[in-house]
Amino acid sequence: QVQLVESGGDLVQAGGSLRLSCTVSGVIFTNYDFTWYRQAPGKRRELVAAITTFGRTDYADFVKGRFTISRDNAKNTVYLQMNSLKFEDTAVYYCNFESFGALSDWGRGTQVTVFS
Repeated sequence: QVQLVESGGDLVQAGGSLRLSCTVSGVIFTNYDFTWYRQAPGKRRELVAAITTFGRTDYADFVKGRFTISRDNAKNTVYLQMNSLKFEDTAVYYCNFESFGALSDWGRGTQVTVFS
């Protein structure tokens, strides 16, 4: 059974930093690319950052230069280092991966709240 468990969200002042973690179980971790998404209240879920099996990364324009995605294959974990946080980064953050053209079931996500 596939399980995605996000953690690390918190209440943080604007300009601060957080590191999110996504621990994955039930799949061969090294076989998949992973993506962080976020969903703010009243908005659609959006892609934030992605990392391939080879470690190649890609970012949404609104986080480029501030967020860094990484993975630790030994720990089956994907990270999202978030620096220079802004109020508009407030959202629930999720990770996921695609298998046979479909995303896996979503985890519970982790709440990031940025206050000014």
